[in-house]
Amino acid sequence: MRLDHLAVAGETLEEASAHIEQALGVPLQEGGKHEKFGTYNRLLGLAEGLYLEAIAIDPDAPQLERTRWFDLDRFAGQPRLSNWICSVPDIASSLSIFPDGVGEPIDLARGALRWQMAVPPSGRLPFDNLFPALIQWHGDLHPAGMLQDRGCRLTRLVVFHPDALELAKLLGELQFVVFDTGPAALRAEFQTPHGPRVLE
Repeated sequence: MRLDHLAVAGETLEEASAHIEQALGVPLQEGGKHEKFGTYNRLLGLAEGLYLEAIAIDPDAPQLERTRWFDLDRFAGQPRLSNWICSVPDIASSLSIFPDGVGEPIDLARGALRWQMAVPPSGRLPFDNLFPALIQWHGDLHPAGMLQDRGCRLTRLVVFHPDALELAKLLGELQFVVFDTGPAALRAEFQTPHGPRVLE
């Protein structure tokens, strides 16, 4: 398992995008729509095969019969770093060793990209939605390889949670990721063309 990307949610895609651009000082690229979940995104490529996405409910999407991922149906307030996503080589095997509530694999596609994501029926992940969403990419394509280099590099992701020690024990050591006890929140630290920046 390795860190794959980070998600910043907003009540609108414009708000989520502006939150990233103001924090890091670089523009995002257009992403696309996720028809199965009625969402859309914009993207920022990061060093070392990572990327960052701004995501929100697509106001033009039809009414869904399912709950949206990343707990977006209940999202309210200011845009914020809301979720982290880890890639795994075999999503079914990974789900078998983690606690209930991480989700079931959903087949997804956008353009030429193909992947599976574990999404809980409630849309909300364990540990107050701060357990990483699990993703398995299919084929050789990955969003990070399709994005422009804006000169941004993630240096550290801090996962704060009252049960941070339990979460760390479940997940083990992950590059870039540290766990700290505190109110549930995420904090990402970057090196950018403008110097060190923080995204929360």
